[in-house]
Amino acid sequence: MQRRKIILAAYQCGPGLGSVSQIGWEWYSRLAREHEVTLVTHVRNREALAAAGAPLAGSRIVYVDTEWFAGPLYRLSRRLFPFSEHSVFMLSSLDYFLFDFQAWRALAARMRQGERFSLLHRVTPITLAAPSWLGRLGLPVVLGPLNCGLDTPAGFESVLRKDAVWLTRLRGVGRLAAAFSGATRHAARILTATQATLASVPARHRPRCRMMVENGVDLERFRASAWPQPPSASEPLRVLFVGRLVPFKGVGMLLDAAALAAASGRPIEVTIVGSGPMEQAWRAQAAALGIERLVRFMGALPAEQVAAEMARCHVFCLPSVRESGGAVLLEAMACARPVIAVGFGGPAEIVDDEVGRLLAPVSAGQVTADLAAVLADVCADPATWRRRGIAGRRRAEQMFSWPAKVAGAAAVYDELAAVEASHA
Repeated sequence: MQRRKIILAAYQCGPGLGSVSQIGWEWYSRLAREHEVTLVTHVRNREALAAAGAPLAGSRIVYVDTEWFAGPLYRLSRRLFPFSEHSVFMLSSLDYFLFDFQAWRALAARMRQGERFSLLHRVTPITLAAPSWLGRLGLPVVLGPLNCGLDTPAGFESVLRKDAVWLTRLRGVGRLAAAFSGATRHAARILTATQATLASVPARHRPRCRMMVENGVDLERFRASAWPQPPSASEPLRVLFVGRLVPFKGVGMLLDAAALAAASGRPIEVTIVGSGPMEQAWRAQAAALGIERLVRFMGALPAEQVAAEMARCHVFCLPSVRESGGAVLLEAMACARPVIAVGFGGPAEIVDDEVGRLLAPVSAGQVTADLAAVLADVCADPATWRRRGIAGRRRAEQMFSWPAKVAGAAAVYDELAAVEASHA
């Protein structure tokens, strides 16, 4: 792999700061092993990056400070949307517009002073609705992997009622700003994570798109382990969910399906890992269904304990009805656990019958009924479900590990270098 001088633009970047920030950190920490990286990120990430040892060897960091605007904006969004973390994220990220402009000015000043770079790779934000002036630096620009363009599925009004999904319509404003700034037009390559994202890219720019799933998985942290003793009359089927406890994650449907399984006399245990505004409501639902003794609410856990819970379960379930990514599915697959998810958005790009089962995104009632049937099938045919877990680990190794993703990025960099050389 040829060593290059890369500007890595990552507005969100830092371990332990959320899924998108984790993506920024993974790209930075892994690209810095192979290239000379200049990371451009927000000053709010400084503490987490420093605690992780940044700046890493062979790299440097340019911090951009817009906290005077971002801080009040975040506090306002928390008051406006107490049940919708997605809406809080969207509104509080509006300071990105200012961040990007200041990043462009800082980098342009360095280049005027004689600094030279091979290319610029913007990894976060992961949306087409984020405008960028960075394409005006005159460098080849790689965007992504981007994961956006996901609509809201019909039939799940009861699940999404508290999630303020109407706010997603404001993405159109961002797309107009992105078109004005030339973010897509100036990109030499656009990495798209899903078919929905690809469809969101204007048709004239799609020839420059390359498919790459947004998330990756750390195979050292999430290791394959032997499947537990198969579920039986004396051994409960152990089902695991990991994620934020927010409305669109659909945990209520999992609880309803578990109640159906229990009513049929099938032993079952559901473990819920995560925290959020819906925890008390879902605890109350479990009690109302009479299954509170069958449900373990564990709260948020560090990655090592999440991996331990995955090793303990028979099957992983993500009943989210509007999941753009699905990193936790990759983690479960890396642990050699079969996975169940709703076939909408990111999970539809990851899960199939070889590694688990997708549930048709028809309605909350239909997902509940189908999920109960799938859980019954895990009990009836454990050998097949064990093989699905093994296949998931194999797929995680081949397609979704971070080394595989960095190698894919290197191929894109080489492609751009060849184009530059042909024009020299």
